[in-house]
Amino acid sequence: MKSAWLALRAVARWLACGLLFFTITPVLVFLGIFVDPRRNDWPQRWLFRNVLRAAGVEFEVRWAPGFDASRTCLFVSNHINIFDAFVVYSAIPQFLRGLELESHFRIPAYGWMMRRFGNIPVYKNPTATQIRELYQRTRAALDDGISIVVFPEGGRTLDGHLRPFKDGVFRMAVQFGYPIVPVAITGSFEFNRKGSWMLYPGKIVVYLLDPIETRGLDKNDVQTLRARVRAAISEKIELSLSAAGRGA
Repeated sequence: MKSAWLALRAVARWLACGLLFFTITPVLVFLGIFVDPRRNDWPQRWLFRNVLRAAGVEFEVRWAPGFDASRTCLFVSNHINIFDAFVVYSAIPQFLRGLELESHFRIPAYGWMMRRFGNIPVYKNPTATQIRELYQRTRAALDDGISIVVFPEGGRTLDGHLRPFKDGVFRMAVQFGYPIVPVAITGSFEFNRKGSWMLYPGKIVVYLLDPIETRGLDKNDVQTLRARVRAAISEKIELSLSAAGRGA
């Protein structure tokens, strides 16, 4: 009986999320045709935060003492489920766009909005031209004061733990000289996980950690930088998973 109730509740929440998203998204895209997205950022934030509410998420953001919301940065986050874009956009208090798999831009409505609002496509097996375009578009966004969020695992976790990081964002950070802010999303694996449509309402806590400077670094520092960022994120995730295990 309990499992049937949980399944019914999950279906109802998915329907609520879908209705909200597919009703408001065309309005946002239409507004984006006439209004600079920077002046039209709050409606998208409202939508993303309320999609999380409809899904049953209680939400909290914790800033490290050194985090400066006014600095343009590369935000590097762990990747758990399809709600991550909604989570990071709700958590990071500045105008930002993301590096996102090119295949996502083919998703009805969602991909349409992400392309119109300036997310940058990343190809799975990029050509040299596509890599050059990725670097150029990322650099242009950062130089224009637009922070970028990246999920360097390249896919969603299957067990809640952090997967290995790819080098791309760290190479860009070293080349461009912009700081990296590690972002740890905790509580989301318990809420929903890859391969399951079940939603278990609960609390998601996002940690915006101290920035890691990249000025003065070169290509020889990429692996050390990657390991440092990954360790900072992993520490928060492992503490959360441990606490969840004790509470189970």
